[in-house]
Amino acid sequence: MTGTDPASPAKRLDWQFAQVRDVVVETRRVKSLILKPANWPGHLPGQHVDIRLTAEDGYQAQRSYSISSSPEDELLALTVERVKDGEVSPYLLDELHVGDQLELRGPIGRYFVWTGAAREPVYLLAGGTGITPLMSMLRHRDRRPSRPPALLIYSARSWEDILYRDELEAMMRCDSSFRLVYALTRQQPQDWTGHRGRINKALLSANWFPPAHNPTIYVCGPTSFVETAASLLVDLGFAPLSIKTERFGPSGG
Repeated sequence: MTGTDPASPAKRLDWQFAQVRDVVVETRRVKSLILKPANWPGHLPGQHVDIRLTAEDGYQAQRSYSISSSPEDELLALTVERVKDGEVSPYLLDELHVGDQLELRGPIGRYFVWTGAAREPVYLLAGGTGITPLMSMLRHRDRRPSRPPALLIYSARSWEDILYRDELEAMMRCDSSFRLVYALTRQQPQDWTGHRGRINKALLSANWFPPAHNPTIYVCGPTSFVETAASLLVDLGFAPLSIKTERFGPSGG
């Protein structure tokens, strides 16, 4: 994961323990951990935490995971995807149970955040588990009495790999100012009428807020997805500095 905050001074964050209150199966490769930290200061949508595992012999492994819950939620949610031959994600997905303790520190990052204060439209593009921090933004937006228009373009491998599908579609049914567009890259249902394959200029041209509307743009996903999406957006006339990006890359899982 990348993302910088040059405007904020470095701030020391202490490690703390969080109790696992629930484990939610999202898809065949992804679960959400519902946590109660001992001393949580609150977070902004788009921020992440560091997780640290310590073996009996003292060996430690550390990874970063985006927060998927809204700041208004009582408990903290992290959505974790299994990484092949990973070191941390298999433990989180297979060995961690309700009642266990997990060491974390955060929240971290103040660049890739959406507070809800801006009135401009929110334009979100997600690839795979890159939906995670964007889901925190949408959940936060859903709690607000006054919401700017929002559009999510979500690229997933297949229908079964779409995270939070029921919740996203419920949001769309209840909120005419929220649009949801899927792009399925590898497998599509037989009756699929949506976009097939990777995102492209035609898809974005048909589903966008024009640059003149000055939308707030967030792009999150694998590096190739983020680079492609950002390049297409620039081609469509958006200023590069108006596009906030965060990359989910190989980290050892």
